[in-house]
Amino acid sequence: MFDTIFAGLIHGSAYALVAVGMSLIFGVTNVANFAQGSIVAVGMMTAWWLGTSLGWGIVPTAIAVIVVTGLLGLIMNALVITPLEGRKPIAALLATIGVGQILDNGLQIIFGTQTRRFPELLPTYNMQLAGVRFGTSDVVMIIFAILSMLGLWAFLKYGKAGQAIRATSQDPQAASQMGIPVRAIRNLSFVIGAVLAGVSGIFVGLFNTNINPMNGGTIGMTAFVAATIGGLGSIPGAVVGGLALGLIESVGISFLGDGAHDLITFGALLIILIIRPQGLLGGDDVKSEPLTGTFLGGGRPITLPWWGNLGLAILALATPFFFSDYLSGVGTQIAIYSIAAVGLTLISGSAGQTILGMAGPFAVGAYASAILSTRLDWPFLAAFLVAGVIAAIAASILTFPVWKLSGHYVAIATIGVGAVMVAIIRIWEPLTKGSLGIQGIPFPKVFGQSLYTQQMQYLLDVIVLLLTLVIVSRIRSSHLGRVFEAVGSDQEASEALSIRTGAYKALAYALAAFFAGLAGSLLAHQYTYIDPTIFNSNMSILILTIIVLGGMNSPLGAVLGSIVLIGGPELLRVASDARVLLYGVLLVVIILFRPQGLFARKV
Repeated sequence: MFDTIFAGLIHGSAYALVAVGMSLIFGVTNVANFAQGSIVAVGMMTAWWLGTSLGWGIVPTAIAVIVVTGLLGLIMNALVITPLEGRKPIAALLATIGVGQILDNGLQIIFGTQTRRFPELLPTYNMQLAGVRFGTSDVVMIIFAILSMLGLWAFLKYGKAGQAIRATSQDPQAASQMGIPVRAIRNLSFVIGAVLAGVSGIFVGLFNTNINPMNGGTIGMTAFVAATIGGLGSIPGAVVGGLALGLIESVGISFLGDGAHDLITFGALLIILIIRPQGLLGGDDVKSEPLTGTFLGGGRPITLPWWGNLGLAILALATPFFFSDYLSGVGTQIAIYSIAAVGLTLISGSAGQTILGMAGPFAVGAYASAILSTRLDWPFLAAFLVAGVIAAIAASILTFPVWKLSGHYVAIATIGVGAVMVAIIRIWEPLTKGSLGIQGIPFPKVFGQSLYTQQMQYLLDVIVLLLTLVIVSRIRSSHLGRVFEAVGSDQEASEALSIRTGAYKALAYALAAFFAGLAGSLLAHQYTYIDPTIFNSNMSILILTIIVLGGMNSPLGAVLGSIVLIGGPELLRVASDARVLLYGVLLVVIILFRPQGLFARKV
C-alpha cells in the first residue's frame, strides 16, 4: 500500500502543478483554460527533443521549457483571449478548446504519433525506501511542487505584481480604476500558468518514462478535475485537489484495475460537485458563469421559406443515388454527426447550457443498439428507437442531481457524466465486452431489406436527419421551445416568472441525448464494430464545435457545420493528418470573427 500511496503523491504533485496554473488563470480572467494540458505536452515534447537530439541536461532544458511555454501563454492570451473581452465567457472557453486542438495536433504533425522513451534527465530508479523504488526525479518533482506553491503564495501575498493579480481577481473594474494594468496582469497570469504546466510536463515525462505527443489532453482534463475538486480559482484548493485526486486514482486503480481510471476520476468529480459544488476550498460565490450562455454572438438563425427547406430536403434525398461509395461513406459521417449536433442545439443553443460530454449518450446509444441486435436478435428499427430512449434515460439518471447546481458547475458536471458513461461501458465486460468492443453488429435492415451498401446506409441516415430536423424545428416553434429560449436568454428572469429552469434544462438535455443515442445506433450498425475508444472527449468537442460553427441556435446551421468540419477534411485528403488542427483553427477563427456562426445573421 505504501508504494500505491507514494505513486499517488507523485501523480498528484504533477496534477497540482497544472491545476495551480489553471486556477490562477481562472481566478484572474474567469477563463477555464482547456488548453492547459496541451501546454503540458508542449513542455514534455520540448524537453524530449532537447534531451535526445541535443543532449541537454535538466537545467538548460528546464530553462528552455520555461521560455517556450511562457511565450506560448503570452501569445495565447494576447491573440485569442484578450480580443474576446466583453463577450460571453463561454467564448473564451471554447477558444481555449480550439487552441488545445491546434497545439495537440501541431505536436502530432511535428513529432509523429509514436510513443517514445523520455530521456533520463534525472535518475528515475536510483533510490529505495520501504521496498519502494523511486528516483531523484520523483524527489525533485515533489520539492519543486512544494517550492512552487510556497513561492506563488508568497508572490501573491507580498509581491506588488502578486497583489495586483489578487486585486484583478477580486474585481477587474475596480482594479483598473485604481491604476492596475489589468491587461498586463492577465498576461502575467497566463505566463505563470503556462510555465507551471510546461515544467510539470518534464516531470510527467520522467515519471511515465514513455510519452506520446497526445498525452497532454488527458493530463489537462485530469488537472481540470483536480482544480474543480479543490475549488476553481483557489490556489491552495488546486494543491489539495491535485494531491487528493492523485491518491484517489492510485488507490482506486490498485483495487479496481486500470480500466476504472476514468470512472474513479470523473466519479470523484461528480461526487464533489454534488456534495460541495464550489470545491473543497473554493468560495461560496460564483461571480459569473464561464460555461453558460447561448453564445449567439448577437445573432439569430437564418430561416428559409418552406419551398427552400423542401428543395434542400429533395436535394439531400437525391444525393445517395448519384454518390460513389466513397462520397456516400463521407455522407454517412456527416449525417450521423449532424443528427447529434441538431439535437444539441436544443440544450446548448436554445436553453443556453453548454454540454461538454455528448460522447457519453452517443456511446450508450451505440452499445444499446449493438447489444439488442446481437444478443437479443431485435430488429434494427426497434433497437434503433430503444437505443435513443436508453441514452436519454441514462443521461437523465446520471445528471438528475446535477441540475440543482448553478452556473458553470452544470457544464463541468456534464464532462464527468459523459466520461462516466463511457467508463461504465468499459468496465461492464460481461455485457459490453469491455475494451475488446462488440463485433459482428448487423447492417441496418429495414422492411426486410438489408442496407449493405454505402448508398443505402447514406439514404437511411439522410432520412433520419430530415426527421430529426423536422422534430427539432417543431419543438423550437412550440410553447416548449419558447420556454427553452426564455431560460437560455435570461435564467433569472425565467425563475422570477416561476419557470423551473433546472427542470427545463434537464428535459432539453434528455432530448439532446435521445438524438445522440439515435446517431450512436446508426454508427454502430454501419461500422459493425465499436469499442470505447471511439467515444472520447474529441467526439464531444467535435459535436460542440459543429454547432458553434453553424450557429448554436440553428438546426440547419448544425448540418452546415458538420459538412464543413467532417466533409471538408474527408474530401481534402492532403489535410487528413492535420484534420483536428483545422478544427481548432476554424473554431478559434469563428469565435473571433463570426461568433454568431455561419448560418446566422447579426441583429
